Formats: sequence, structure tokens, C-alpha cells
Amino acid sequence: MAIDISINLGSVKLKNPLMTASGTCGYVDELDDFMDINQLGGYITKSISMQPRMGNDVPRIVETDSGMLNAIGLANIGVEKFIAEKVPMMERYKTPFFVNIAGREIEDYVAVADKLSQCKQIAGMELNISCPNVKQGGITFGTDPAVVKQITCEVKKVVRDKILIVKLTPNVTNISTIAKVAVDNGADALSLINTFTAMVIDIETRKPVLANRTGGLSGPAIRPIAVYLVNKVYNEVAKPANIPLIGGGGIRTASDALEFIIAGATAVTIGTASFINPDCASKIPAGIKDYCQRHNISSIAELIGSLK
Repeated sequence: MAIDISINLGSVKLKNPLMTASGTCGYVDELDDFMDINQLGGYITKSISMQPRMGNDVPRIVETDSGMLNAIGLANIGVEKFIAEKVPMMERYKTPFFVNIAGREIEDYVAVADKLSQCKQIAGMELNISCPNVKQGGITFGTDPAVVKQITCEVKKVVRDKILIVKLTPNVTNISTIAKVAVDNGADALSLINTFTAMVIDIETRKPVLANRTGGLSGPAIRPIAVYLVNKVYNEVAKPANIPLIGGGGIRTASDALEFIIAGATAVTIGTASFINPDCASKIPAGIKDYCQRHNISSIAELIGSLK
């Protein structure tokens, strides 16, 4: 039986639902030595801001029992260097590229989106209003419905023919409230979730391990919560509005990915797992096809939001 696992992310067709998670995969050349980028459904780059950023002081990564805590602080090369050096590399691949964008002010997001929208190699942009590790922008924007409305509207005006994805934080009282504001104001897709604010303490020094004191928790520890939030937003916002969700949080295997798809995700992202096995994302589509074969499912569309 022929099995179709291609999906539509807004106006962009992906050969399969596997994507990289921003912040864990660099720009594209960093992963090229470890996996066949063309096996991915889509590639979401690390965050790009208007000006280069050094990021937070070190240490800024620490492992936990079932995940990882990071406080990178959106370190990146800035949009001008990104366009000059990284975007031309994208022409080597057949995989659609999406760029995660960040800023300190709303005007920063708009300026970056405006520049990237002129790059034909880029299929869309992911609005990062959910990073917990920066003092300006990031999560401070993503928890305020009024700011989410304004930033989504303003960026939507300049993305032109690209699709606009809004990445949501779980660090809110009701994630569906923020999701609906984003959808009502121009988001073509939603990405959820970003990391949970957390802390690890060195008991000998009685100080936080991370120089930033707090960081974002990712990995298997957060997967059941992420699956729950994807299903909640699917039922309350995405399904009624016919908006695709990109689900992520601790996915390591095809079984993990299928949980998110059954919960309501159209596509899924691989993040922390790529630090252990950089090419794990490229192996998951085969596992999804095997599942479909065993359950006599001819199209992955039958699985999306099929939770009983």
C-alpha cells in the first residue's frame, strides 16, 4: 500500500512532518555533516535578530535527569550576515527553510521579517515570542495578549508571500488565549511549545548552575505536557480555525512524533534529541510509515487530531 506522509503547512507542502526545532540546529551547515538535510520535511533555523547577539554568559547549558536546561540568550550572527552567508547555502537543498526571528522591540521583529521576506530561498518565518532566556522580547511578549496582537499584525504586513508561524510559550495561565490572539491577527500556523522556565542549583556553592540563574527546560521531561497543550490548542483554536500546528517537546522516536500528530499536530520538531543523535529526525519518517502500514492508514492526514 502506498502511504502518503506529506503535509501542508499553510501554503507550503512538506514531504513529511519532520522539522528541526529552532535553537538546536544552527543555520543549516552545522548539521550537514551529520544528516541528509533533504530527508527533512522542513528546516527551522536558530533565531535571527536585527543585530548580532553574543548571548548570555557561560555556563549556559546543563543536563538534568530527563532533559536539558539552556540559557543561550539567542546568540546569533545578525540578519545581514545571515542573508549574506547562510541564505545562499539553502539553495543546495530541496527542503523548505523557515527562519526563527527574534528582537528586543516589535520594530526589530518587523525589520528582520522585512529583510528576510525578500529572500526567495525562505518559505516562511517563525515568530519567537516565547524564549524564556532574554530580558527583552521573547517570553515577555508572548505572555501579553495585547502585545501578541500587535506584533503578529505588524510582522504579518511585511512577510508578503511567506507563511507566518507564531511560536508559543507554555509559561502562561491559558495557552489557548494566546493562540487565539495570534490566529485572529494573521498567524498562518502555530508552533508549540517552547521550553519551561526552570533552575538547577549547585548544592556545594548554593548558587544556580547557569550564569543566567534560570533557563529553559526541554527534552523527554516535558513531552507529556507538550502533548496535552497541543491537544488543547488543537481542539480550542486550531481545528475551528483550520490552522496547522507544529508540535514539539522531547520527541526522540517515531512513537513520540505520532503522539503529537494524533493529539492534533500537523508537523513536529526535533530539538534536544539532536544533541544525542544528530540525524534522528531523518529516521523518524520511516517509523511513521511503518505505523501507518500496520494500521492500514494510507495518508497521515487521517491521523492528525484522531485522538479518541
